[in-house]
Amino acid sequence: MTMNRPLDELRYFFTALGYFTRVPVPRWVSFEREYLNAAARYFPLVGAMVGGVAALAYLAALRVFPAGVAVLFSMAATLVLTGAFHEDGLADCVDAFGGAYTREDALRIMHDSRIGAFCAIALVVALALKWQTLAALPPQRVAWIMVAAHAASRAFAISYLVTLDYVRAEGKAKPVAQRMSLASFALVLVFGLPWLFLIDWKLACVTILALIVLRIFIGRYFVKRIGGYTGDCLGLAQQVFEIAIYLIGLAWI
Repeated sequence: MTMNRPLDELRYFFTALGYFTRVPVPRWVSFEREYLNAAARYFPLVGAMVGGVAALAYLAALRVFPAGVAVLFSMAATLVLTGAFHEDGLADCVDAFGGAYTREDALRIMHDSRIGAFCAIALVVALALKWQTLAALPPQRVAWIMVAAHAASRAFAISYLVTLDYVRAEGKAKPVAQRMSLASFALVLVFGLPWLFLIDWKLACVTILALIVLRIFIGRYFVKRIGGYTGDCLGLAQQVFEIAIYLIGLAWI
Protein backbone atom coordinates (compact mmCIF):
# COMPACT_ATOMS: atom_id res chain seq x y z
CA MET A 1 0.00 0.00 0.00
CA THR A 2 1.41 3.40 -0.94
CA MET A 3 1.32 6.43 1.32
CA ASN A 4 -1.16 8.08 -1.05
CA ARG A 5 -3.65 5.22 -0.73
CA PRO A 6 -5.48 6.51 2.39
CA LEU A 7 -5.81 9.94 0.78
CA ASP A 8 -7.20 8.35 -2.39
CA GLU A 9 -9.77 6.41 -0.38
CA LEU A 10 -10.78 9.62 1.39
CA ARG A 11 -11.24 11.28 -1.99
CA TYR A 12 -13.39 8.37 -3.16
CA PHE A 13 -15.56 8.60 -0.05
CA PHE A 14 -16.11 12.35 -0.40
CA THR A 15 -16.81 11.86 -4.12
CA ALA A 16 -19.55 9.38 -3.23
CA LEU A 17 -20.89 11.75 -0.58
CA GLY A 18 -20.97 14.69 -2.98
CA TYR A 19 -22.46 12.67 -5.84
CA PHE A 20 -25.36 11.17 -3.90
CA THR A 21 -26.17 13.94 -1.42
CA ARG A 22 -26.38 17.70 -1.17
CA VAL A 23 -23.73 17.71 1.57
CA PRO A 24 -20.95 20.22 0.75
CA VAL A 25 -17.63 18.49 0.13
CA PRO A 26 -14.07 19.88 0.02
CA ARG A 27 -12.99 21.64 -3.16
CA TRP A 28 -10.26 19.10 -3.78
CA VAL A 29 -12.87 16.38 -4.31
CA SER A 30 -12.93 15.26 -7.93
CA PHE A 31 -15.97 14.07 -9.87
CA GLU A 32 -13.90 12.80 -12.77
CA ARG A 33 -14.56 9.36 -14.24
CA GLU A 34 -11.76 7.64 -12.31
CA TYR A 35 -12.96 8.90 -8.95
CA LEU A 36 -16.65 8.32 -9.57
CA ASN A 37 -16.05 4.73 -10.57
CA ALA A 38 -13.87 4.05 -7.53
CA ALA A 39 -16.34 5.86 -5.26
CA ALA A 40 -19.09 3.34 -6.01
CA ARG A 41 -17.91 1.07 -3.22
CA TYR A 42 -18.70 3.79 -0.68
CA PHE A 43 -22.33 4.30 -1.75
CA PRO A 44 -23.75 1.97 0.94
CA LEU A 45 -21.74 3.84 3.60
CA VAL A 46 -23.24 7.09 2.34
CA GLY A 47 -26.61 5.34 2.53
CA ALA A 48 -26.01 4.49 6.17
CA MET A 49 -25.28 8.16 6.83
CA VAL A 50 -28.50 9.19 5.07
CA GLY A 51 -30.36 6.61 7.15
CA GLY A 52 -28.71 8.04 10.25
CA VAL A 53 -30.02 11.50 9.42
CA ALA A 54 -33.48 10.01 8.89
CA ALA A 55 -33.28 8.24 12.24
CA LEU A 56 -32.21 11.39 14.08
CA ALA A 57 -34.99 13.42 12.46
CA TYR A 58 -37.49 10.72 13.42
CA LEU A 59 -36.34 10.49 17.03
CA ALA A 60 -36.32 14.26 17.43
CA ALA A 61 -39.79 14.68 15.94
CA LEU A 62 -41.12 11.75 17.98
CA ARG A 63 -40.56 13.74 21.16
CA VAL A 64 -43.25 16.18 20.04
CA PHE A 65 -45.39 14.50 17.38
CA PRO A 66 -47.10 11.13 16.79
CA ALA A 67 -45.15 8.40 15.00
CA GLY A 68 -46.78 9.02 11.63
CA VAL A 69 -45.79 12.69 11.65
CA ALA A 70 -42.28 11.84 12.88
CA VAL A 71 -41.84 9.46 9.94
CA LEU A 72 -42.86 12.20 7.53
CA PHE A 73 -40.23 14.49 9.04
CA SER A 74 -37.60 11.78 8.55
CA MET A 75 -38.66 11.22 4.94
CA ALA A 76 -38.53 14.96 4.26
CA ALA A 77 -35.03 15.06 5.73
CA THR A 78 -33.76 12.35 3.38
CA LEU A 79 -35.42 13.92 0.35
CA VAL A 80 -33.74 17.23 1.08
CA LEU A 81 -30.41 15.56 1.86
CA THR A 82 -30.30 13.49 -1.34
CA GLY A 83 -32.21 15.82 -3.64
CA ALA A 84 -34.67 12.96 -4.25
CA PHE A 85 -31.91 11.35 -6.32
CA HIS A 86 -33.22 7.78 -6.18
CA GLU A 87 -36.89 8.76 -6.24
CA ASP A 88 -36.19 10.53 -9.53
CA GLY A 89 -34.78 7.30 -10.94
CA LEU A 90 -37.86 5.39 -9.79
CA ALA A 91 -40.15 7.93 -11.46
CA ASP A 92 -38.25 7.96 -14.76
CA CYS A 93 -38.07 4.16 -14.95
CA VAL A 94 -41.74 3.57 -14.21
CA ASP A 95 -42.70 6.15 -16.85
CA ALA A 96 -40.40 4.47 -19.38
CA PHE A 97 -41.26 0.86 -18.67
CA GLY A 98 -44.96 1.61 -18.31
CA GLY A 99 -45.28 3.78 -21.41
CA ALA A 100 -42.91 2.23 -23.94
CA TYR A 101 -43.01 -0.87 -26.09
CA THR A 102 -39.51 -0.82 -27.57
CA ARG A 103 -36.07 -0.48 -26.02
CA GLU A 104 -35.44 2.79 -27.84
CA ASP A 105 -38.72 4.31 -26.65
CA ALA A 106 -38.00 3.24 -23.07
CA LEU A 107 -34.58 4.91 -23.08
CA ARG A 108 -36.02 8.05 -24.69
CA ILE A 109 -38.84 8.35 -22.14
CA MET A 110 -36.43 7.62 -19.30
CA HIS A 111 -34.34 10.60 -20.43
CA ASP A 112 -37.38 12.91 -20.63
CA SER A 113 -37.73 15.24 -17.63
CA ARG A 114 -41.50 15.55 -17.96
CA ILE A 115 -43.76 13.76 -15.48
CA GLY A 116 -46.25 11.20 -16.74
CA ALA A 117 -49.13 9.40 -15.08
CA PHE A 118 -47.07 6.29 -14.31
CA CYS A 119 -44.40 8.45 -12.70
CA ALA A 120 -46.84 10.32 -10.46
CA ILE A 121 -48.61 7.12 -9.38
CA ALA A 122 -45.32 5.35 -8.61
CA LEU A 123 -44.04 8.21 -6.45
CA VAL A 124 -47.28 8.44 -4.48
CA VAL A 125 -47.40 4.69 -3.88
CA ALA A 126 -43.70 4.44 -2.97
CA LEU A 127 -43.78 7.34 -0.52
CA ALA A 128 -47.06 6.16 0.99
CA LEU A 129 -45.68 2.65 1.50
CA LYS A 130 -42.62 4.03 3.29
CA TRP A 131 -44.74 6.30 5.46
CA GLN A 132 -47.35 3.76 6.48
CA THR A 133 -44.92 0.89 6.98
CA LEU A 134 -42.52 2.85 9.16
CA ALA A 135 -45.36 4.44 11.12
CA ALA A 136 -46.71 0.96 11.91
CA LEU A 137 -43.38 -0.35 13.21
CA PRO A 138 -42.53 -0.17 16.92
CA PRO A 139 -40.70 3.13 17.56
CA GLN A 140 -37.74 1.33 19.13
CA ARG A 141 -37.09 -0.47 15.82
CA VAL A 142 -37.71 2.35 13.36
CA ALA A 143 -34.42 4.21 13.79
CA TRP A 144 -32.27 1.11 13.25
CA ILE A 145 -34.30 -0.15 10.30
CA MET A 146 -33.96 3.24 8.60
CA VAL A 147 -30.17 3.03 8.78
CA ALA A 148 -30.15 -0.63 7.71
CA ALA A 149 -32.55 -0.11 4.82
CA HIS A 150 -30.73 2.88 3.35
CA ALA A 151 -27.39 1.07 3.49
CA ALA A 152 -28.48 -2.41 2.36
CA SER A 153 -30.75 -1.16 -0.44
CA ARG A 154 -27.83 0.76 -1.95
CA ALA A 155 -25.57 -2.28 -1.65
CA PHE A 156 -28.05 -4.43 -3.57
CA ALA A 157 -28.63 -1.73 -6.19
CA ILE A 158 -24.88 -1.30 -6.74
CA SER A 159 -24.56 -5.08 -7.18
CA TYR A 160 -25.84 -4.66 -10.73
CA LEU A 161 -22.49 -3.04 -11.56
CA VAL A 162 -20.95 -6.49 -11.10
CA THR A 163 -23.25 -8.44 -13.42
CA LEU A 164 -25.00 -6.12 -15.90
CA ASP A 165 -23.92 -3.69 -18.62
CA TYR A 166 -24.66 0.03 -18.75
CA VAL A 167 -26.73 0.56 -21.87
CA ARG A 168 -26.28 4.25 -22.71
CA ALA A 169 -23.34 5.48 -24.77
CA GLU A 170 -23.29 8.56 -22.54
CA GLY A 171 -25.20 9.51 -19.42
CA LYS A 172 -24.98 11.06 -15.97
CA ALA A 173 -24.21 7.67 -14.44
CA LYS A 174 -21.76 6.58 -17.16
CA PRO A 175 -18.60 7.39 -15.13
CA VAL A 176 -19.96 5.37 -12.20
CA ALA A 177 -21.34 2.51 -14.23
CA GLN A 178 -18.18 0.57 -15.03
CA ARG A 179 -17.95 -3.11 -14.17
CA MET A 180 -17.14 -3.39 -10.47
CA SER A 181 -14.41 -5.72 -9.29
CA LEU A 182 -15.17 -8.44 -6.77
CA ALA A 183 -12.78 -6.80 -4.28
CA SER A 184 -14.71 -3.53 -4.48
CA PHE A 185 -18.01 -5.37 -4.21
CA ALA A 186 -16.76 -7.10 -1.07
CA LEU A 187 -16.36 -3.62 0.46
CA VAL A 188 -19.88 -2.77 -0.70
CA LEU A 189 -21.21 -5.73 1.26
CA VAL A 190 -19.13 -4.81 4.32
CA PHE A 191 -20.49 -1.27 4.28
CA GLY A 192 -24.06 -2.24 3.41
CA LEU A 193 -25.18 -5.45 5.09
CA PRO A 194 -24.01 -5.59 8.74
CA TRP A 195 -26.56 -2.94 9.74
CA LEU A 196 -29.32 -5.47 9.15
CA PHE A 197 -27.91 -7.78 11.81
CA LEU A 198 -28.10 -5.06 14.48
CA ILE A 199 -31.88 -5.47 14.46
CA ASP A 200 -32.37 -9.25 14.52
CA TRP A 201 -30.02 -11.80 12.95
CA LYS A 202 -32.86 -14.12 11.90
CA LEU A 203 -34.73 -11.22 10.31
CA ALA A 204 -31.49 -10.16 8.62
CA CYS A 205 -31.03 -13.60 7.04
CA VAL A 206 -34.63 -13.68 5.79
CA THR A 207 -34.32 -10.13 4.44
CA ILE A 208 -31.08 -10.82 2.58
CA LEU A 209 -32.52 -13.98 1.03
CA ALA A 210 -35.65 -12.10 -0.08
CA LEU A 211 -33.56 -9.26 -1.53
CA ILE A 212 -31.41 -11.73 -3.48
CA VAL A 213 -34.53 -13.22 -5.08
CA LEU A 214 -35.91 -9.75 -5.78
CA ARG A 215 -32.60 -8.66 -7.25
CA ILE A 216 -32.64 -11.59 -9.69
CA PHE A 217 -36.14 -10.78 -10.94
CA ILE A 218 -35.46 -7.04 -11.27
CA GLY A 219 -32.17 -7.69 -13.09
CA ARG A 220 -33.82 -10.05 -15.53
CA TYR A 221 -36.51 -7.47 -16.20
CA PHE A 222 -33.90 -4.79 -16.93
CA VAL A 223 -32.12 -7.09 -19.36
CA LYS A 224 -35.38 -8.08 -21.05
CA ARG A 225 -36.58 -4.50 -21.51
CA ILE A 226 -33.39 -2.57 -22.31
CA GLY A 227 -30.52 -5.06 -22.33
CA GLY A 228 -28.92 -3.87 -19.09
CA TYR A 229 -29.31 -0.90 -16.79
CA THR A 230 -29.10 2.88 -16.61
CA GLY A 231 -28.58 5.19 -13.65
CA ASP A 232 -32.35 5.52 -13.35
CA CYS A 233 -32.62 1.73 -13.10
CA LEU A 234 -30.29 1.78 -10.11
CA GLY A 235 -32.51 4.42 -8.51
CA LEU A 236 -35.60 2.30 -9.06
CA ALA A 237 -33.84 -0.77 -7.66
CA GLN A 238 -32.70 1.11 -4.55
CA GLN A 239 -36.22 2.31 -3.86
CA VAL A 240 -37.72 -1.16 -4.34
CA PHE A 241 -35.12 -2.75 -2.06
CA GLU A 242 -35.60 -0.08 0.61
CA ILE A 243 -39.37 -0.51 0.63
CA ALA A 244 -38.99 -4.31 0.66
CA ILE A 245 -36.82 -4.10 3.79
CA TYR A 246 -39.47 -2.03 5.57
CA LEU A 247 -42.26 -4.40 4.52
CA ILE A 248 -40.32 -7.50 5.58
CA GLY A 249 -39.51 -5.87 8.92
CA LEU A 250 -43.18 -5.13 9.53
CA ALA A 251 -44.34 -8.57 8.38
CA TRP A 252 -41.79 -10.19 10.70
CA ILE A 253 -43.49 -8.79 13.79
